[in-house]
Amino acid sequence: MSTKVVASVIGVVLIITGVIGFIPNPIAYSENAIFTVNAAHNVVHIVSGLFLLAGAYTGLGSLMALRVVGILYVVVAVLGFVSGDMILGFISNNGGDNWLHVVLALVLLAAGFGMADREMSPAM
Repeated sequence: MSTKVVASVIGVVLIITGVIGFIPNPIAYSENAIFTVNAAHNVVHIVSGLFLLAGAYTGLGSLMALRVVGILYVVVAVLGFVSGDMILGFISNNGGDNWLHVVLALVLLAAGFGMADREMSPAM
């Protein structure tokens, strides 16, 4: 599997997640949901997904996009644990979000730093 595929899949999942956050549902919508989101939280997911797709399909490169977004989600996870229910005062957050951001950061960083960028490697 290439970093382009990983960045593309995670990018699409993040965009879908961001869109779903705008639709009332029991998983990610209100304060009583498993994950609490608001418009700012949804936009962060959508922008992260678009950045990963841009990395996969432009000159930025999927490896760099995975690394940047992975580091971003480490920061988001730490801020979530430190700040409680609002990150930077405007992004809604709860314990479920914190742990999901940790897992997402680990996956992104494992792909970004652990996978060879096959797009740049010579064909065998």
